[in-house]
Amino acid sequence: MTTDQIVTRFAPSPTGYLHIGGARTALFNWLFARGRGGKFLLRIEDTDRARSTPEATAAILRGMAWLGLDHDGEVVSQFDRAGRHAEVAHEMLAAGHAYKCFATQDEIQAFREHAKAEGKSTLYQSPWRDADPSNHPNTPYVIRLKAPREGVTVIKDAVQGDVTIRNDQLDDMICLRSDGTPTYMLAVVVDDHDMGVTHAIRGDDHLNNAARQQLVYQAMGWDVPVWAHIPLIHGPDGKKLSKRHGALGVEEYQAMGYPARAMRNYLARLGWSHGDDEFFTDAQALEWFDLKGIGKSPARFDFKKLDNLSGQHLSAMDDAEVMAELESFLAATAQNPLQSQQRGLLLDAMYVLKTGAKTLPQLLEKASFAMTSRPIIADEKAAAALDEVSRGILKELTPQLQNASWERDTLEGILNGLAEAHGTKFGKLAAPLRAALAGRAVTPSVFDMMLVLGRDESIARLEDASA
Repeated sequence: MTTDQIVTRFAPSPTGYLHIGGARTALFNWLFARGRGGKFLLRIEDTDRARSTPEATAAILRGMAWLGLDHDGEVVSQFDRAGRHAEVAHEMLAAGHAYKCFATQDEIQAFREHAKAEGKSTLYQSPWRDADPSNHPNTPYVIRLKAPREGVTVIKDAVQGDVTIRNDQLDDMICLRSDGTPTYMLAVVVDDHDMGVTHAIRGDDHLNNAARQQLVYQAMGWDVPVWAHIPLIHGPDGKKLSKRHGALGVEEYQAMGYPARAMRNYLARLGWSHGDDEFFTDAQALEWFDLKGIGKSPARFDFKKLDNLSGQHLSAMDDAEVMAELESFLAATAQNPLQSQQRGLLLDAMYVLKTGAKTLPQLLEKASFAMTSRPIIADEKAAAALDEVSRGILKELTPQLQNASWERDTLEGILNGLAEAHGTKFGKLAAPLRAALAGRAVTPSVFDMMLVLGRDESIARLEDASA
């Protein structure tokens, strides 16, 4: 297919959350189009009115927004285009590429049972396919596509290679139901054509559909898009990703505190590769992504790899970006927003918080000393370090800090000197200092906390703990 501009689309069904597999499909389409100056469109396939809900549509849009996958133009509702789908079905009927089938469900069932009993194919072969219209009864009918009975249909797939399907394995699919509503199989083709889609990048569970959909393109004389069917995502055990493997919805990953850019990086690597590159930026992904890099085998979801990439991205982000991610995370998980003083302390502490944290909750845990306010209530483990001897040492420390220059070298000298005076090592002082400054046994370094908190707050916390 030749065109001046690449157009891709993501077309989820609004029957639940945005599945992690769907998110990856959306990402691949977004990367392919955006990296080539093309268009990325969004269509909600809401023809199944019994299962489609506005809440699910809203969840899909939220997930897309969090991942940063912006789309061009308005969101298209497949249901709203039912009239156009029916129009195409009647065009194929008029051109002889489709026919009216008056068979009842009982007749179709009887055909299949008879074929099964005789060991023949149970694909329904309608007696109305070549019937004279003058013999048509005045009863409800469906419109079926007149599929070829001989030869093969070849799907030229950019990922899977050429896939050949025998035409005797394809049925005359229903395009328009007896109540006049279009089937999904017809609607997809009409929508993709009308939206100008040049590349249909989707899960390989749609590969069998492509043969039947390609027949509609050919019947209408339309250009067939470039097919690219990507393997599904499996769990670590090699089985199809399901609830037993953990979180499935994109919003669950947001709630777990993974930065959006880390999810984009990880999902891009899930089934696609660029050499041995694991960690990369959005700009690199947009430059590198192509269909040739997509593997044919299912990708395996690995939380350890996701955690590792997430930690790398947190370390690489500038402080303001991490702060924005933190505030979005707190809002998404219905936690209290940051106060201005907390925000200032967090920014001051960010240089130490980003290192080693793999998720935003881990970063917030490290930041607890800056998020809390006096009086500091030590947890059980930290409180155990504040015995009478330790409190006495802290009392000695505070006067020495009053007029000291508030720099790391000076603070290290004072604390090491105090430890030496008591015939011990600084490590022995660290536990009561952590308890006094943060109320926790595990914290960033004592010196980092003191530098972030400043002289007055540090001394006040030490005085509280030694009282």
